[in-house]
Amino acid sequence: MKKLQVPGRARLPRWTLALAVSAPALLVGCGLGQLMSAPWIPDADNDGVVFLGDSIFALSGEIQSAIHAKAGETFRNYTTSGAELEGGVVTPSIRGQFDLAESDNPNSPIVVMDGGGNDILIPTIALADPYDCKTQWYEFGRLSQSCREYINDIYVDVADMLNDMSASGVTDVVYLGYYHTKGGLLGADDLDEAVDYGDQILAKACSNAVVDCAFVDPRPVITNADIKSDGVHPTTSGSNKIAGLIWSELGPRL
Repeated sequence: MKKLQVPGRARLPRWTLALAVSAPALLVGCGLGQLMSAPWIPDADNDGVVFLGDSIFALSGEIQSAIHAKAGETFRNYTTSGAELEGGVVTPSIRGQFDLAESDNPNSPIVVMDGGGNDILIPTIALADPYDCKTQWYEFGRLSQSCREYINDIYVDVADMLNDMSASGVTDVVYLGYYHTKGGLLGADDLDEAVDYGDQILAKACSNAVVDCAFVDPRPVITNADIKSDGVHPTTSGSNKIAGLIWSELGPRL
């Protein structure tokens, strides 16, 4: 398969938080993201699989635990709450997680990951929605051009990362998309249009990648009852549903 080539474009500036926000999804600082995350697993029963991503995975760790139960073995884990794809306030970013995983052990050909959600969520909630990614009920089907362009930049980051993973020896990626958030403690409502466009872009990056990349779409199965009161993170039921979707793609690859 021909390696994906992404066109150069003027990049929009990455936002950083200027103030602390007391919410799990917006964990500010180099250490808090890890403190609010399930423990990392640098050495597992099966080191051939590594998990990378944000608080959808990391906050409770229940998705990984459910997958470990299905597999009968553990996999490596570097997921960190609050992580953006590249840069951001919380470290390591998802790119940084991959670099750490490679430094610890470069022999993990299978990556299970998500990424891109905090790149939209953090500026939307903490910085008054600078890309206009929220849509009110009367704006149905009219996601702003500025938000589309910003998400298109996220596509470039994901495509570059998947290409770099391939160059490092990764052969398979299972990429978890995002579900619709709900009104809750984080104020992450009115983002359905942005999530839909974001999942479309993530699926495109996955399908165009040189690695064997399976995009997992959780929107058809996750309901409001599967989301915590913060409006963003999965409950135990939501985590179990997501684990089942991931396992359907991961299991045959083991």
